[in-house]
Amino acid sequence: MKHYIAIATLFLVLTSCKQNAEVKAEIETIKYSEETLDVTTSIYPENITKVLESHGGIDKWNEMESLVFEIEKPDGNEKTTTALKSRKSLIEAKQYTLGYDGKQVWLTENEEKAYKGNQKFYYNLMFYFYGMPFVLADNGIIYEAVKPLEVEGVKYPGIKVSYEAGVGESPEDEYILYFDEATNKMAWLGYTVTYFSKEKSKDFHFIKYSEWQNIKGLVLPSKLEWYEADGFKIGEKRSEMKFVNISVSETKPKDSVFEKTEGATTVE
Repeated sequence: MKHYIAIATLFLVLTSCKQNAEVKAEIETIKYSEETLDVTTSIYPENITKVLESHGGIDKWNEMESLVFEIEKPDGNEKTTTALKSRKSLIEAKQYTLGYDGKQVWLTENEEKAYKGNQKFYYNLMFYFYGMPFVLADNGIIYEAVKPLEVEGVKYPGIKVSYEAGVGESPEDEYILYFDEATNKMAWLGYTVTYFSKEKSKDFHFIKYSEWQNIKGLVLPSKLEWYEADGFKIGEKRSEMKFVNISVSETKPKDSVFEKTEGATTVE
């Protein structure tokens, strides 16, 4: 996997109605049977395979060369274009353009200090949130089963995801994909943040994958919800994010799409 998630808690500008949910979970590893313990970069345990299949299948995802989506924001939509094989990216907003050409991150601003965040951190962040569960089938991943997450009386089986040493910029990151046992669709994502500290963390944050849509046979998110969390007790819904104008294509984007524009600055 050339690049993968480096996730931090997002303080979104969108506000939403408050909702309480009591969540109980234990991160206790459940050993896979001998049949599923031998995990390689191309063979997945049964549970993650079922999840991938319920979202259209890893083969269908691998047929695609590009993914485009827009995030609804109060000051205008933010459009992300990603080359799925190289993970080159282009983020276009009213105030700025942020790109990754495969070697360097670059930024163009329409006014001084228009972009407020960490450019090198953000350029692929929302792609990885949006690309769930398929990005959890990238190379260099280790899978373990964990005890279910219980939300309002419903138990969601969990699959813990970690990374082999040296994979990406934050190999200490850990994720837990929780899925609906009836449909095998992804329901929640638990994640830790190590991008800034570079140290393993036990502090999990939670996103609810609340709405999905079918795009060319792939079941992809249309709304994500971030929740307050105290350990594994999730409280009020903090914010939400809606995705629109989604497209996937078997046609590879031209490299010129991601090239540094005139006047852009390179992010160190």
